[in-house]
Amino acid sequence: MGTEAAVQMKGITKCFGATVANNNVDFELKHGEILSLLGENGSGKTTLMNMLAGIYYPDEGQIFVNGREVSITSPKDAFNLGIGMIHQHYKLVDVFTAAENIILGLEEKGGLDRRAVSAKVKEIADRYGFDIDPNQKIYEMSVSQKQTVEIVKVLYRGAEILILDEPTAVLTPQETDKLFKVMKNMKADGKALIIITHKLNEVMAVSDRVAVLRKGVYIGDVPTKDTDPQKLTDMMVGHAVTLNIDRPQYDKPQERIEVQHLTVKDAEGVSRLKDVSFNAVGGEILGVAGISGSGQKQLLEAIAGLQPAEPGSRILFKDEGGKEHELLGKDPLSIAKLGVALSFVPEDRLGMGLVGNMDLTDNMLLRSYLTGRSIFADRKKPKELAQKVVDELEVVTPNLQTPVRKLSGGNVQKVLVGREISMNPTVLMSAYAVRGLDINTSYAIYNLMTEQKMKGVAVIYVGEDLDVLLELCDRILVLCDGEVSGIVDARTATKDGIGLMMTQNQNKEKEGQS
Repeated sequence: MGTEAAVQMKGITKCFGATVANNNVDFELKHGEILSLLGENGSGKTTLMNMLAGIYYPDEGQIFVNGREVSITSPKDAFNLGIGMIHQHYKLVDVFTAAENIILGLEEKGGLDRRAVSAKVKEIADRYGFDIDPNQKIYEMSVSQKQTVEIVKVLYRGAEILILDEPTAVLTPQETDKLFKVMKNMKADGKALIIITHKLNEVMAVSDRVAVLRKGVYIGDVPTKDTDPQKLTDMMVGHAVTLNIDRPQYDKPQERIEVQHLTVKDAEGVSRLKDVSFNAVGGEILGVAGISGSGQKQLLEAIAGLQPAEPGSRILFKDEGGKEHELLGKDPLSIAKLGVALSFVPEDRLGMGLVGNMDLTDNMLLRSYLTGRSIFADRKKPKELAQKVVDELEVVTPNLQTPVRKLSGGNVQKVLVGREISMNPTVLMSAYAVRGLDINTSYAIYNLMTEQKMKGVAVIYVGEDLDVLLELCDRILVLCDGEVSGIVDARTATKDGIGLMMTQNQNKEKEGQS
């Protein structure tokens, strides 16, 4: 590992109105190292990196790159200094090929030489271990392939310093392992890498050093080999935190949802769910595991009344008296009028869950404006609820009047989860409820899910982390290519066993081809 500092940030301060995002931060990154940047949601991690990437400009402080003081006023300045940032939300043009996206915005002398571009892309891919087809269209790619294009794009532009913001948020364990191998290859080539992540097992697996921010202040750094997840969590939060998930047993289980032969097709007629059958029981957490795109989204949306299903499908809700109500074919309002208290935390926080331009109170009001007796909306209770969510889940926000889109991704998720749980549901469905959340808040969400279960709520929990699913859930439904591979007891199942079930159909196809 090299000793020369690739980046030094001294006395960096950045404010947004009255909110101090970064306060007198000193930070250093060396060549040939992978540095993990940790902190709770709203601690200033992404803001600090956005200043290095030229998206924000510091109010105070100095930035040095390779020992020379620089002024980074735009992403173009950052690129010219060999700094590239790969964001959570990819900035690609879907109808362009990988190669076209990679050279987009560059001034190529003599026009576009596709053969030369493809050759250089192949050279980068071979050097670091990427799997990429320069001629493939973006809309044909998986999430991990799109991420590969983003990384190759900054390397093509000569980046020596790479910032990866939540790079594994939507990757499978296999794709994550592949990314880490690539990162280690880049490190061996002398690149300096910063990874912003909330997954402490990944921090321990891939980084050389860990730096911690807390409420905009730089707490310190530590070699990864000298720490562990518990110490890092305590360092982030500022006090001892218990990293345990309780799994008590509810003594009066009652069947709430019965799904029979559910088949869902997309607009192109491709089956996303094929003949799926299972039940969800009040007083248990039913986990849903599967590789990304295995039908998890369509499953929850079909139950919520947001996705049409094929003939022969049935979704039944059973009330306290055991009476069955057909949910299929009904929209969310009609389901609510049946007396079904169904809460849904969707995968798309701002597209489907919340309205970004509305403040916290108005987003709470979206779930209750039809319940009043007056023609005027009652804003008092939604405001009280918004304050309760902010206090109990420690949402970092200047005030309740702040538009939700101005909050960090993790704080947006807290607002959404808090709102849905506060509706006193009979059925609670959540898709990736802790995606983008720091570990302290994640465990708070796990506890909230368990509290709901012990109130007799049927909880359906779609998650990415198999370790958490095995510790939190009572049963786990495993999906593969839209089909049920099996339903297992989470108390006796193994991570390897579920992993095999998640790829069951692909393995059968390979056997058939051999």
